Amino acid sequence: MSNLTPDQERIVQRISNSFVRQAFVNTIGAELGDVDRGLVDIHLPRNRSLDQQYGFVHGGVLTALADAAAGYAALTVSSADKGVLTTELKVNFLRPASGDKLLAKGRVLKPGRTLSICTGDVFDIQDGVEKHVLTSLVTMMHVDGQTD
Repeated sequence: MSNLTPDQERIVQRISNSFVRQAFVNTIGAELGDVDRGLVDIHLPRNRSLDQQYGFVHGGVLTALADAAAGYAALTVSSADKGVLTTELKVNFLRPASGDKLLAKGRVLKPGRTLSICTGDVFDIQDGVEKHVLTSLVTMMHVDGQTD
């Protein structure tokens, strides 16, 4: 028996359905984690083919994870007849990522009908220890015609 409310079940189903159709996150091997209104986690096991030349996870991968997590967090507060698209993304790299896996956490700071302000944070996990490697501020636009 599920402990989720009907609203939470609808949100989880919507995000799950969209996530399996997003080619990029599937190509890099990302996995959907916890989902709730305004919050989404995405996990990525370490894949050396996503590293840059110095052996760290490429910054583009970290940025994409933050963007995806923030976008899906925004989608949890979007009306059923709208999708979301990134309109602005500001990233700060805090340290190189080289652990066993990555965790991206998306969170809605300020939901809106047209724009939602979100954060996307990425953590590097090595031997169970999380290190914050990227923080971002993301503006998402709720758009017609992009329903999930």
